[in-house]
Amino acid sequence: MSPKQQRGEATAAQVLDCALDIYVAQGEAGLTLSAITSASGVSAGSIYHHFGSLQGVALALAQTWLNRLLDELGKALEQTDDARSGVHAVVRAYLGFARLNPDAARLMHSVTADREITAHAHRVRGAQEARLAPIAAWLHAHQASGQLVDLPLPVLESLILGPVTGIVRRWLSVGDIDMEEAARTVPERIWRSVGR
Repeated sequence: MSPKQQRGEATAAQVLDCALDIYVAQGEAGLTLSAITSASGVSAGSIYHHFGSLQGVALALAQTWLNRLLDELGKALEQTDDARSGVHAVVRAYLGFARLNPDAARLMHSVTADREITAHAHRVRGAQEARLAPIAAWLHAHQASGQLVDLPLPVLESLILGPVTGIVRRWLSVGDIDMEEAARTVPERIWRSVGR
């Protein structure tokens, strides 16, 4: 990577770090171009060059953290031998990721992220393909071995991750969920809905 590319990546990372801090402190309303330029020291022109728009910053921020989550889920699966332990590991990894990164989890599960990811769903899915392919292959292999129910992969993925997403959203917004208890009890409940 050339020095110019390294500087560009460092600038983009700086903008995203500042954008997350602003989002956490002030919410979506506070996430303005002026606030980002002020906090990051990066010019508006440079922000537009790297992200195309303010919405591009929000999308890149959500994608960055979603990619980190997917990396953690992939690593969790790599350390398992069977479908049951894999489902347990993925659920615990997701809950653990949210507990360790509550600010990023709040953004990832926000209306802001939902709106931007939905608006650019095909592009986002394409950018995540390298991270999603091993997870999909794992699901397919365990379906083929008879350990997971025979459902379309998007449905199976939703049955595994949907409840976890709901738990994380409620924990972030209401705070009435004990995440340690959830990590102990929820993986087996999810396994019962998808395992054979």
